[in-house]
Amino acid sequence: MIIGLTGKNGSGKGEVAKFLQDAGFSYHSLSDVLREELKKNKKEITRQNLTEFANELRQQKGAGCLGILTAAKLKADKNYVVDSIRHPEEVAALKQLSNFYLLAVDAESQVRFERIQLRSREKDTVTYAAFVEQEAKEAAGKKPTDQQLNRTLEMADARIDNNGALEELHQKVRQIIQTLAMDVKRPSWDHYFMQIACQVALRSNCIKRKVAALLVKDQRIISTGYNGTPRGIKNCNEGGCPRCHKMGTSGANLDACLCSHAEENAIVQSAYHGVSIKGATLYTTFSPCLGCTKMIINSGIGEVVYSHAYNLEEISSKLLKEAGIIIRQL
Repeated sequence: MIIGLTGKNGSGKGEVAKFLQDAGFSYHSLSDVLREELKKNKKEITRQNLTEFANELRQQKGAGCLGILTAAKLKADKNYVVDSIRHPEEVAALKQLSNFYLLAVDAESQVRFERIQLRSREKDTVTYAAFVEQEAKEAAGKKPTDQQLNRTLEMADARIDNNGALEELHQKVRQIIQTLAMDVKRPSWDHYFMQIACQVALRSNCIKRKVAALLVKDQRIISTGYNGTPRGIKNCNEGGCPRCHKMGTSGANLDACLCSHAEENAIVQSAYHGVSIKGATLYTTFSPCLGCTKMIINSGIGEVVYSHAYNLEEISSKLLKEAGIIIRQL
């Protein structure tokens, strides 16, 4: 889950971010990119300088550049809270990530002014009139690439009214996160296993094509395999397979290839460890060749799910269907 935070100055975004950090969320802020650049240029870090530099950067690199730069830092296996989102294009960039939700934090202007007086950060404005004037500039910039906070707030998936005590804010955040968590999208079993197969393929040492296969039973992986030379034989990328090193036509002269195929290795590994694969599902990054197809049929595998079509897909597919084995392309 990725929780993006937007809101006006002093609304309490920092408190929400801190609460989520304490709960295990990793923190990122679009403003951190700006602070780093200001430090490099030996400029004072003030709210005005941050705003002006952000507008300048958006004009040079696109309105969503800060969102794009931050999105590139986020990994799919963590929960994040992303602070300081102030432009609709930044939201659009972060929305490209799965399970991103924008949370707007708001409070009355007088309450927010009193809060920034207490924190005294980055030369915050010292009078209420100056505070209101600065806020108006930040709410809707003159140029499309300028900060557009009002439009950003309108894009929120959820909103928090933060005029009360800190514990009240925490309780509201808990309720919103619990609600959003019900909507979090997990990969289907098919995509889950195929993504794992793609990682397994990285172990392949074949210089022509990296392929991997998984054998799955009762939603549990019972065997994996990737293509490469047999156990104890010099690796393909080290010269172990002359056919691969000649870089011949794909699918031709397969009888001269010394590499074992991914499906073959997955099946053989099961036999090696004495694990039954009858009725199992085979997930493979490429549809099986004719030789692997015959092995799949004879081993009792019940279903084949593949990602990319191999050269001999038509013959293999026909044979699998004739044998009563389900075959699907993901």
